[in-house]
Amino acid sequence: MSKIITTISDTASWVAVYRADETDRSNAVFSDPFARMLSGSKGEDIVSSMKEGRKNSWSFVARTYLFDQYILELVKDGIDHVLNLACGLDVRAYRLNLPSSLAWTDVDMPDMISYLNEKMIHQTPKCQHVRIGLDLSQREERLKLFQQISKNSHKTLVISEGLVGYLSEDEVGMLSFDLSHVKGFDYWLLDLMSPGILPLIQKEMGTLLTDADSQLIFAPEAGEEFFAIYGWQLLKSSSKLQTALALNRLPSDLLEFSKIKEPVGPKGQFPWSGVCLFKNIYY
Repeated sequence: MSKIITTISDTASWVAVYRADETDRSNAVFSDPFARMLSGSKGEDIVSSMKEGRKNSWSFVARTYLFDQYILELVKDGIDHVLNLACGLDVRAYRLNLPSSLAWTDVDMPDMISYLNEKMIHQTPKCQHVRIGLDLSQREERLKLFQQISKNSHKTLVISEGLVGYLSEDEVGMLSFDLSHVKGFDYWLLDLMSPGILPLIQKEMGTLLTDADSQLIFAPEAGEEFFAIYGWQLLKSSSKLQTALALNRLPSDLLEFSKIKEPVGPKGQFPWSGVCLFKNIYY
């Protein structure tokens, strides 16, 4: 049997299906009019191959919603550049209500960037937008990019939606260090999992990710505090489950669980995932 997911980039097509489904709702909490076109048949094939492919869409809807809200708030507060690492099929530069003066840089593997360039060629971004094809695992190359962006912006928000979960603790630590030591990289927005939820997600995904040698592995015992030694102070952490509940997107079989008070600080074995905003303490 052929593999459904062959590279990590394929996961972007899968997640885009959930954004498209949400956009189609009459009471949608966000709009991504490009998601269906970008996800293509690959995204539908991935969702269809999962036992309950759309049941867990609430988590991704909550994540997208939270990233949108954080970004809009920080732009309103004076961010002049958004650096989107491992952007996948994210086209927020086109769909969010952004000031035309804002600079936005999307970075991903060259093949993903080529696909986006082709599909979005006739669309107009809301801000000053560029895409860069780069393998972010190449440290020397990413450091050059970070320094280049630092020279051309004063207050940058780094976002990395759906990235750190696929990295080892050493890799996340090195990326955290590299980002915090760049002048002007003031904020970092990312999603995070607890050790307690990681095996549940791995079980749900089955062999889909392991077939592509792209397993989710990063769920630090220290939780949000993991990033402190690398120069990042936690400003706010939002639960995806509680957000989905507030948005009326949580499946009925999770309503009882949602009544359990979530731990403060490291979540340990409590099944938790969320979106976290950090501030750079070095600059």
